[in-house]
Amino acid sequence: MSALPLLSTYRLQMRGDAFTFADATAVVDYLDALGISHVYLSPILSATTGSSHGYDVVDPSTVSSALGGRAGFEQLVQEVRSRGMGVIVDIVPNHVGVGDPRQNAWWWDVLRRGRDSAYAAFFDIDWSADNGADGRIALPVLGSADAVEELTVDRSGDEPLLAYYDKRFPIAPGTDNGTATEIHARQAYRLVAWNSGLIGYRRFFTVDDLAAVRVEDPRVFDAVHAQVASWIDDDLVDGLRVDHPDGLADPAEYLARLRALAGPQRWLVIEKILAEGEPLDLTLPVDGTTGYDALDELAAVFVDPRGEPALTALSRTFTGNDGDAAWLHAQERELERSVLESGLAPEVNRLVRATRREAAPTDETECPESLREAVIAVAARVPVYRADYAPLTTMLPRIVGEVAREKPDLEPALGTFVRALTIGGEAAARFGQICGAATAKAVEDCLFYRAARLVSLQEVGGQPGRFSLGAKQFHLSWAQRAQRLPRAMTTLSTHDTKRSEDVRARIGVLSQVAELWAERLREWNALAPAPDPAIGLFFWQTLFGAWPVDGVVTTELRERLHDYATKALRENGTRSTWTDVDTKFEGAVNNWIDAVCDGPVGEALTELVAELEPHVAAVSLGQKLLQLLGPGVPDVYQGTELWDDSLVDPDNRRPVDFGIRRGLLEEPGSAPAKFTVVQKALRLRRDRPESFVGGVYVPMFAVGPGAENVLAFGRGPSAEDLDVLALSLRHTVALEAAGWGDTVLPLPLGSWTDVFSGRRFSGTVRSADLFGALPVAALVRD
Repeated sequence: MSALPLLSTYRLQMRGDAFTFADATAVVDYLDALGISHVYLSPILSATTGSSHGYDVVDPSTVSSALGGRAGFEQLVQEVRSRGMGVIVDIVPNHVGVGDPRQNAWWWDVLRRGRDSAYAAFFDIDWSADNGADGRIALPVLGSADAVEELTVDRSGDEPLLAYYDKRFPIAPGTDNGTATEIHARQAYRLVAWNSGLIGYRRFFTVDDLAAVRVEDPRVFDAVHAQVASWIDDDLVDGLRVDHPDGLADPAEYLARLRALAGPQRWLVIEKILAEGEPLDLTLPVDGTTGYDALDELAAVFVDPRGEPALTALSRTFTGNDGDAAWLHAQERELERSVLESGLAPEVNRLVRATRREAAPTDETECPESLREAVIAVAARVPVYRADYAPLTTMLPRIVGEVAREKPDLEPALGTFVRALTIGGEAAARFGQICGAATAKAVEDCLFYRAARLVSLQEVGGQPGRFSLGAKQFHLSWAQRAQRLPRAMTTLSTHDTKRSEDVRARIGVLSQVAELWAERLREWNALAPAPDPAIGLFFWQTLFGAWPVDGVVTTELRERLHDYATKALRENGTRSTWTDVDTKFEGAVNNWIDAVCDGPVGEALTELVAELEPHVAAVSLGQKLLQLLGPGVPDVYQGTELWDDSLVDPDNRRPVDFGIRRGLLEEPGSAPAKFTVVQKALRLRRDRPESFVGGVYVPMFAVGPGAENVLAFGRGPSAEDLDVLALSLRHTVALEAAGWGDTVLPLPLGSWTDVFSGRRFSGTVRSADLFGALPVAALVRD
């Protein structure tokens, strides 16, 4: 285990084509000098060839050779440990990659041997006779139902393979005679049209290339975690980040088994998306979430509530809706229903069949359509990823009651469904899995690309209907975090965020200048009208958020904006989709982006960015300092110690120039403010570990007309022994207009030094003096 206590992490995106174990080893000294205690790696097991993210693992038993293999990993760990630091690794228990069956030996063997395969029980396969594929595994890869006639047999290798253009599939022993179509008919699988609605296995959400594995089976758990177990046995890792546990049959049971494997001391955090008002289940044997909840609070506390009316009116003008909580909740329910009826229809049908088997329906509910409607009606109302965690025990009964009152004709079917849920078997597990997938696809992958009131709030786990968060609510939430989840991760940017922390910071400032923004937007939209007003309002904010300060739109940035637009339009789904691409409209949007970049609106954008830059810096630096000195274990996503203009993946997985960042360590006088804030805050944590993880959190309040513009808290081993104070400005546009007046901040007893400016303070201090150099301060008790 690491000699250093777990105080902070730095997320590295491992890529075989861009950032290997050798590359990571070369930057360990830089991360050490930055003040990081633990290096946090994206998935490192063998993934699909060319994978840029590693979540499509094809062989859980080996470390990726593209990254450097087990030997490269051990060398990295040795370098990290030589500096007293630790290693955290991201693991993926829910699914494996099957896009190219040849790369996944388990999947290949199942396709080749069917139920006789030693790995048949490893996957969540629908073998039932009524699965729509005659009890065989439906693989949705064909261009059409008739395309089965286009199959050929590839005899170029050691064994014959069934071929569909560049795709290859195994042929079972003794079945290689006759035409390709006849051979296909003898296999354990059926190649079906991509849009047939038939899927022979549970997936990650609606991604056909990611097949779920049954880690609820101890034998499968052991196989999936074979390499992970060896890391623990050899003491190579200090903690694990668990990807998407809500997709598992029984997350709580899985996490208990994983905790037993990892031991009581290793750090264990889970990618758990918490909905509005949803608490983390504290009975789970984990240290906390991966921090989307903290990200949401840090974003919202810097949003100025005074901008809500103007931005709501702007949303109404451009989109026809207010974009408020009522509209968002209605859209969420409608979109979840749509997803359940379309993309997740195979999973719903399988759940219905399991319900009928387990609950022995009466004659009134023999109609599967009635039961299907009951399942969808309930699932579409579940506002969380899963409702079967301990703190949510009253949720499903309430929802079932609501559905029964509104749709009395579903009473018999609801009775059947309730019986199945109470049995706690297959149907109950599948219902939990479906709810999470429906929420993710409806909200994060669709609704958050449609809503446009203030898009900086539309992140994973975000609550855009709330608009802003008051200081007192923020403080109480973070004090509880310090008390109950002192080792939970906090974050501002991840590989899944739709916009980097700095892009969100700039967009969030629009809440402080809402009327000015509305005025400028109407002018710009008249000069360069977007092809669709609602989509335009969404993209205007994104362009503003990522716009370069110098106004120079490079070829690279233009390409990135085009790529982002393509993904955003297809996720939005109103004018183009992944399965029904409207190339004409997508081209019109890209032409519009070019017109903005190259015309007078681009110049006006540059002017507004320059005008608001000091206020954007206040948000960027403020949220960073509060995260780094706040409760929990802060993660710094790769590269975000400097201003980062990344958008949604894969844009946020671009390689980072560590040479530039290393140079700032060597010439600290030239370092931008954000780099200085990050380094000094991280070193504070490392120098005073007892004040942070496990330390207290005490809110501090300014007094005077500018009191609400100060966000401050103290950290220390105890409330009577505070030794670090974190101070930040917020809502600086209004502050600039009104001035500080006689606003002061009473400091705890003692003499305090600001680590950024070197200035010393004591007693009751004028706020104007505290924030003379930067919009943030970190005071250390002498």
